[in-house]
Amino acid sequence: MPEHAILAEGIRKNYGEKRALDGFDLAVPSGMVYGLLGPNGAGKTTAVRILTTLVRLDGGRAEVAGLDVATRPRQVRRRIGLAGQHAAVDEVLTGRQNLRMFGRLFHLGKKRAAERAEELLERFDLLDAADKGLKEYSGGMRRRLDLAASMILAPDVLFLDEPTTGLDPRGRNEVWDSVRSLVAQGTTVLLTTQYLDEADQLAGRIAVLDRGKVIADGPPESLKRLIGGDRIEVVVTDPANLSAAAAIVARVASAEPEVDTTAGRVHAPVTERVAALTEVARTLQDDGIGVEDIALRRPTLDEVFLRLTGHRAESAGEAPEKEKVKA
Repeated sequence: MPEHAILAEGIRKNYGEKRALDGFDLAVPSGMVYGLLGPNGAGKTTAVRILTTLVRLDGGRAEVAGLDVATRPRQVRRRIGLAGQHAAVDEVLTGRQNLRMFGRLFHLGKKRAAERAEELLERFDLLDAADKGLKEYSGGMRRRLDLAASMILAPDVLFLDEPTTGLDPRGRNEVWDSVRSLVAQGTTVLLTTQYLDEADQLAGRIAVLDRGKVIADGPPESLKRLIGGDRIEVVVTDPANLSAAAAIVARVASAEPEVDTTAGRVHAPVTERVAALTEVARTLQDDGIGVEDIALRRPTLDEVFLRLTGHRAESAGEAPEKEKVKA
């Protein structure tokens, strides 16, 4: 594998008057989960369709597994797997029959297709359900079977386009475990999602996409540091003590504390997290200020997205200038 499993430079794509991608850049190192994070309409699915040769780009260039997607699409398809938002498995067949069918569709011989089906059923922990109809599968099991089908040819690069949409928490965790297992065995995964916790759980690096452009990229912790690092939070027992608590927090904060009078809460970013928590807790006790709760909290990717785009991940907005984050 080349250094970058996926490399996109200045990709543009229009659908009539609508510009889906507007100078899209991406560099995905081999052997990791790379998250592509953005709201509906940001361009995530269009980017995946171009990188998997399903849609032609209007401008720019892209390589997957070292192969140009525009000039060598057939070779690219032999090196990739794709699991979309909706399962592609056949409802009438059993899990084992589905995987054998996919093997034959990918031109594996009958014997090799059967062998590959068994390998994947074991890898995705589906052997016990292999001969059951898909109506007996949970949502998480179906998505794991769909992932298994996308791995029939043992691809170098796997594209997962919002793979846990509609799943309950248990189903999402099952899919997450399967993705981690794939990466541990050397597969590079590009994960598109609008679930911020999913990107945080799985991705070693994340690109934030808005209005067809990457506006920030970096490891999750680096992105979180964009909004000031760790925060200390204090919830007072008596709202009358809120101002006094804010003054105490201000002594250790790296920025002006924010006060929520309705919740009786004060919070502020801090640099020396443990020392700050210790000092605030001791001073509050010395001054006789009762607290319901005191804690350190790391910023969430939801807060990062709000900071970068001016809106939360569920809604669309205008994109600011791109902000690069060092690893």
